[in-house]
Amino acid sequence: MLKFINFLVPRDSKFFPLFEKASGNLLHISKVLVEMVNTTAPEKRKELIKEIEHLEHVGDSVTHEIFNELSTNFITPFDREDIHALVSSVDDIVDFIHGSAKRMELYKITETNTSISKLSELILQGSEELHKGITGLRRMKNINAVKEACVKINSIENHADDIFDMTIAQLFEDEKDAIKIIKLKEILSALETATDKCEDAANVLESIIVKNA
Repeated sequence: MLKFINFLVPRDSKFFPLFEKASGNLLHISKVLVEMVNTTAPEKRKELIKEIEHLEHVGDSVTHEIFNELSTNFITPFDREDIHALVSSVDDIVDFIHGSAKRMELYKITETNTSISKLSELILQGSEELHKGITGLRRMKNINAVKEACVKINSIENHADDIFDMTIAQLFEDEKDAIKIIKLKEILSALETATDKCEDAANVLESIIVKNA
């Protein structure tokens, strides 16, 4: 009987800590990204890339744990589709951060430009707001904070779009080395896509608020 009751009771005690663990890991990897793109020491950069790779694995593990909870619990804090979409978006951000760092390593990019630094900083800002928003979901007590975080994330994504577009235009205008253009464009695109995924996560948060407020 106790097992049956536990099966029916909403698992807030499990789901919300896992949501916050996922967003906390995203925040951590975003901070490491900013440090990595701004360091001038090759060995330090290698260490930070390894840390990013480790945190990407941590993110995958948390995502897998949440999906396991979804499959084994009858009642969830909010719609299963929203949980899946939110967690998948957070995981995507982590993946694109990892992807951008690996490209810098594989392409032997020893010096990053201002746009790479700016986009990395915007990813960090978006991750900070997303962590605030996800934390605010617990028991729906901080709806205004969640809404405010979503608005800021949308603004951050728009800013990232502008930086990406202007940088690519300038790159085609000034850079004569076609291979370098391709390398930088792929890195910038991965970083910009990470901000897009932040906005995707924010859209899910807004959907959750509308359905549950």
